[in-house]
Order: sequence, then structure tokens, then C-alpha cells
Amino acid sequence: MKNKLNQGSSSLFYVACKGLKYFLLTLLGFAIAFVMSRVFGVSQVVQMLLYPSIWAWIFRIAVSIFCLFAVAIIYESSR
Repeated sequence: MKNKLNQGSSSLFYVACKGLKYFLLTLLGFAIAFVMSRVFGVSQVVQMLLYPSIWAWIFRIAVSIFCLFAVAIIYESSR
């Protein structure tokens, strides 16, 4: 089965979509770990997931993916 996303569009947009996919899967994993640790009363995991440094890195990655999408959109519109 061929990927319709890669036909006619740049590989930069494809990489941005893959990055967004794995970023959202990571956030989903964090949410599942947070809920499961709250349910079972493992406070160390909850405290680890609430560190400001982890959320700072998540924010940096989100901004980087957003910028990658912006560059891909500008590149595609200029072609």
C-alpha cells in the first residue's frame, strides 16, 4: 500500500508529520503513566512526571515541531 502523503509533497512535510505522530504518542504515554500511577498510589512516578524540567523539554519539542511544520508549509507554498 502506497503512502499518499509522500506523493507530491516534500519529505520535510513527511518528517514533520512523523515527528508530530511520535510526539503525540509520547504525550499519550505520559498521560497513561500519570493515571496509572495515581490509581495505584505510586507517588514517585507522579512527582517525576510533574517536574518543571520535563515540561520545559516537552514545550521545546512542541515548538520545534511547530516550526518544522511552518517551514514545510512555506516551502510547499513556494513551489
